Amino acid sequence: MSAPVSPRGLAHLVGSVPLASAEDVFRTVTGALGDCLSRVPDGETGERRRWIWWQREMLERHPAMEVDREAGLLELRQWDGSLLRKSELLRIKPGVDPDTVKFKTGYAEAALESWRLFAALRRRGDVAAGLRFQVALPTPMSSAFMYVSPRSHDEYLRIYERALLQALETIVAGIPADDLSIQWDVCQEVLIYEDYFPSRPPDYRERIAALLGRLGRAVPARVELGFHLCYGSPADQHLVMPSDAGVLAELTRAIVAAVRRPLDFIHLPVPRERDDAAYFAPLRGLGLPARTRLYLGLIHHGDVEGDRRRMDTARAAVGGGFGVATECGWGRGEPARLDGLLESHRRAVDYLRSGAAR
Repeated sequence: MSAPVSPRGLAHLVGSVPLASAEDVFRTVTGALGDCLSRVPDGETGERRRWIWWQREMLERHPAMEVDREAGLLELRQWDGSLLRKSELLRIKPGVDPDTVKFKTGYAEAALESWRLFAALRRRGDVAAGLRFQVALPTPMSSAFMYVSPRSHDEYLRIYERALLQALETIVAGIPADDLSIQWDVCQEVLIYEDYFPSRPPDYRERIAALLGRLGRAVPARVELGFHLCYGSPADQHLVMPSDAGVLAELTRAIVAAVRRPLDFIHLPVPRERDDAAYFAPLRGLGLPARTRLYLGLIHHGDVEGDRRRMDTARAAVGGGFGVATECGWGRGEPARLDGLLESHRRAVDYLRSGAAR
């Protein structure tokens, strides 16, 4: 008889959790899923609840930035055409030297504050030993394509990448490497591939691969590294509904080739309606390194049978060894769904361990 499969690491939490504080998140998710997780996020509570919107607020206050009146408004629409919002785009003020501009992203401060709480809870035994603290960071393209005029993209991307890597440096200096997991959130890059925005550079594939490679290589080798690929969820639904996992597969291969350091995990979303072989077909022969765990975001609230169908279909395409997650974070969803989502993760992990999805 084969040994039972350990649940450790079979579930992954993307990031945001609709609770009031990081302490609530740590206690709630570890209490429900602690033995299924390898890493735990702080839930991106408070001003980070809307993912990168707090970065727009930082940019609006920044003395080097202003509204680009000639750029028009960016219309943010979800997959069904519903208009979510129209927003002005910002630019670097004329005459400002980009090399002199510094952005205070706030990511390092937020991470270190949550880490101190995480470490204190672990010392008291409220968080199990062996769990890493997970920090999710956006890429520079995230805020550039959402909030910045295309005419300022090149300068802005250089400034923001510099600021982001400085924040990463502070994080890795303040948290022991063996306790830390860095997840890069890759959303706008996916949307660029899908031609979602009004414009994109002709060499976008090369630019995206180079950027994600730099970000991945900036994470020290002993720190766990992962990537979350996303189709956006500002209203808890995709901005683009993918035809299949082809773009995700292409980006995954680009990341693996560009990072050139150990890659610990990668997360790919699976829409609720897609339990068909055609969606998963591009993931055949994905060629992930042996140490890289694939997480499929196929768990959907209140759909246990659908979750199992998606797991079964995924198994036929990618084989065993994958873990499970939701498509994206939960911070923009209904808080009343939290208990059900946690239970769905537990049920999915049990199903994977049972062998029924193999």
